[in-house]
Amino acid sequence: MGNPLHLKSLNHISLLCKSLEESIDFYEDVLGFVPIRRPGSFNFDGAWLFGFGIGIHLLQSENPEKMQKKGKINPKDNHISFQCESMAAVEKKLKDMGIQHVRALVEEGGIQVEQLFFHDPDGFMIEICDCDNLPVIPLAGEIAQSCSYLNLERMQQQMQPMVQQHERAI
Repeated sequence: MGNPLHLKSLNHISLLCKSLEESIDFYEDVLGFVPIRRPGSFNFDGAWLFGFGIGIHLLQSENPEKMQKKGKINPKDNHISFQCESMAAVEKKLKDMGIQHVRALVEEGGIQVEQLFFHDPDGFMIEICDCDNLPVIPLAGEIAQSCSYLNLERMQQQMQPMVQQHERAI
């Protein structure tokens, strides 16, 4: 139980791309990621981007013609999800950009969570949601909290030793 591997956070996801340039443009222009320096010792094409506390590592496929592109948007497929401030603003932007998407609604105990699903250029699923509306309820032990509150609480716990060390130094 607990944290057997002593994990701190999600660092990055890696995605195989048909076209590195097209994927870079998508993650920059649609999702707002920023390209960052990638170690020059790699002997394969790729790009690193960063945003919202995580990295996306794009890897140029050695056989892009053999990569299958998914056509239908299936919310039950593998995906990465991003919390947003305004679902209406996200949907308007997707429509303005001509990005095909699917809406979904989750309801639990009178709480509604909106979801929008769409593909990146290679068919990897992206979800945008207002999932913070739905409390995170551990199966045993603790009280219900929102995702943002859990993240804030963890950050505060991680910062506490540094604060104490700083206070002792003063």
